[in-house]
Amino acid sequence: MARRLPVYLVIDTSGSMSGEPIAAVKNGIDMLVADLRNNPQALESAWLSVITFDNDARQIVPLTDLQSFQTPSIGASGMTALGPALSLLCDCRKRECKKSWKDADGKSHKGDYRPLVFLMTDGHPNEGNLNAGIAAFKSEKWGMAVSCAAGNDADADVLKQVTGEECTVRLDNLSAGSLAAYFRWISTSIQTTSQKIQEEGQSSEQGTLSDMAPLPPQVAVV
Repeated sequence: MARRLPVYLVIDTSGSMSGEPIAAVKNGIDMLVADLRNNPQALESAWLSVITFDNDARQIVPLTDLQSFQTPSIGASGMTALGPALSLLCDCRKRECKKSWKDADGKSHKGDYRPLVFLMTDGHPNEGNLNAGIAAFKSEKWGMAVSCAAGNDADADVLKQVTGEECTVRLDNLSAGSLAAYFRWISTSIQTTSQKIQEEGQSSEQGTLSDMAPLPPQVAVV
């Protein structure tokens, strides 16, 4: 099997996301997948997973190739278990992402590329062990990890503890248009990364926003 580029979408589905925001998230995932399927490099390498969190965290779509991916049904209710979501993300990465290995003849085979992570929340963590989740997340090496504080009520300071100040962005509001722009940016960034790794391989260092597509007007670095 060719080396894969794992992509994890980690999405807040707490009660404050109900209504238009959660519908826009589902539409955004639909759009993202359609865009990636039309890009030869992304279609060949990118695999997508969706993790949601409210009272608890769950992986609602395991790491799946783009042709087989089906957008899940997503609802919104409950609290904001960011810590458990980060812990689950790390568990999924360890379980699903292939490491480098040697065959019986001693020949080395490269594993998957380092995963891309796009985390979005519109509130404050208020459920589960946040510190344990952050510690688990920071113990892993990622190809790129971006957290998005969606709207004015999101706790950007906590997200900076997760992905660092240089990889924490804020979405101006939770309107359908703003969320569509954010998911379009994710799609373009995945396509950019897919092209780079096929042309150059992947750096041993974690990427920054400068390695991604330019941010749209609705999204700004915190």
